[in-house]
Amino acid sequence: MRKFVVRQPIKDLDGATIGYEILFNVDSGPYSGDYAAADTISSFLLQNSDKVFSDGMTFITFTPNLLFKNTPRMFKQGEVVIQIEDSFIIHPLAQKMLEKYKADGYKICMTDFQFTPRYFALLEFIDFIKIDVKLISNITSIDNILKLSKAFHKKCIVTGIDSKELYDKAKTVPFDYFEGSYIAEAMTTKAGKTEYLQSNFFQLVVAVTKDMPDMDEIEAIISRDASLTYALLKMVNSAYFALRHRTSSIKQALVILGLSQLKQWVYLLSFEQNETSRGSEEVLKKSFLRANFCSELYPHIDGMPITQADAYLLGMFSTLDVLVDAPIEEVMAEIPVADEVRTAIVSQEGICGKLYQLMLSYEKADWKSIVVYANELGMETDILAQIYFDCVEMVNEIWENFANFDLQTRMEEEVPHHKNSHIQ
Repeated sequence: MRKFVVRQPIKDLDGATIGYEILFNVDSGPYSGDYAAADTISSFLLQNSDKVFSDGMTFITFTPNLLFKNTPRMFKQGEVVIQIEDSFIIHPLAQKMLEKYKADGYKICMTDFQFTPRYFALLEFIDFIKIDVKLISNITSIDNILKLSKAFHKKCIVTGIDSKELYDKAKTVPFDYFEGSYIAEAMTTKAGKTEYLQSNFFQLVVAVTKDMPDMDEIEAIISRDASLTYALLKMVNSAYFALRHRTSSIKQALVILGLSQLKQWVYLLSFEQNETSRGSEEVLKKSFLRANFCSELYPHIDGMPITQADAYLLGMFSTLDVLVDAPIEEVMAEIPVADEVRTAIVSQEGICGKLYQLMLSYEKADWKSIVVYANELGMETDILAQIYFDCVEMVNEIWENFANFDLQTRMEEEVPHHKNSHIQ
């Protein structure tokens, strides 16, 4: 049974991610309430719970079958938001079921809210109300729903924001949160140009992701950039690595760090002296997820004119226009990458462009396009969901490692110098 599963972010007006909705599609048709599909999805979520429920609230639509089978109880109350649709609301036992889950501590979201008695009857059990952006044209209805939600202390999420025009339209209404493919792709806070996001930094990323990285080349790139040198030496000499003797040698620092950890953290060096917003952090996490996703898809595609390392860069550099706040054409013209990678990112052409489009389509949960691009690349579609969530887990682990390092470094800086020897 073919299944696609993807996370779509839900953000506030400032671009901060408050949670994710899990979107799924089974056998290339819309997810339905049949038992086979329900079992497939619940099994997948249970097997991958550490990857799915890793950061923020996770909104999942549960059909009546899944709710009556107590499927949400497989997950912790703080991990999942139970999302219900009209097929559940019209069920005669809907109120009793919601009352039970609410009493157990689960948060509940009602989709496509309507101004009708059967929705009002369940309102006391609801935490979030979802409204389709298409309903905004009915100002009276929207105004009534918003007044009702505020009176009952419910949060409103507007969905279906798939273009800038729809987003601009939605901003005229005081919604709490926004969701849609445009929100996932474009509604991010610009990270801005930092000292590291210059040509030296780009060259460093290219150098460490080669199939056979040249440590002399990496040393040369870092040595000609004071900011990169400072960041590297500060990291290696921190308590995180517990060195007996501090080092001021770039070459020795690279040996201590090791290529694996260098690959994980080099792109995150832009954080070191820059207090980033949650929106900027989300962009960087997205670039890592895209990089790993493209890299893991690479072995399943025949005839690629680039290396797996290039596929990694294809995903990583796909967000550079946001990170440096400049047109992608200008940014890519300054970076020494394979022509196929540059063309794929700028114009989505060629076989690499199809990989790029597959990556974007999966992010947007564009099921039809996923099938089209996967077929054109000669890929089996039933492997995509597992690869995607393996990459989500990988990125979250890297992020957690960096966060732990950053926390330990801050703690070290707060401890008087004469006590440093006691830090293990």
